[in-house]
Amino acid sequence: MENKLQELNYTNFDQWLKERTALVDFWAEWCHPCTIQHKMLEEISEETSGLFEIATVNVDDNRTISMKLGVQNIPAMILFQNGSEIKRFTGLQNKKLLLTQIANTLKDEKI
Repeated sequence: MENKLQELNYTNFDQWLKERTALVDFWAEWCHPCTIQHKMLEEISEETSGLFEIATVNVDDNRTISMKLGVQNIPAMILFQNGSEIKRFTGLQNKKLLLTQIANTLKDEKI
């Protein structure tokens, strides 16, 4: 899967998340729903530039990150603000509902 989104791994994960609001997608190449979700996240990234950033973590290549965060099912997405988890989404998400939930969460967090 070609990745137009920021790819994170164990060497850059914590530092990249440190001072930003970001949605991180946990996925694997063999996961068909992850592929569908990824295409939607690329669209969201283009449509919402500036509100939050989107990155991906391949769980097969970065087991330590997914284990540390308790990611047991994919696709999974975690919304972070300044390195702290503020919302988690598991399973294939509807684009409109996902954007609404993110917007509501960020409004509540007063970024």
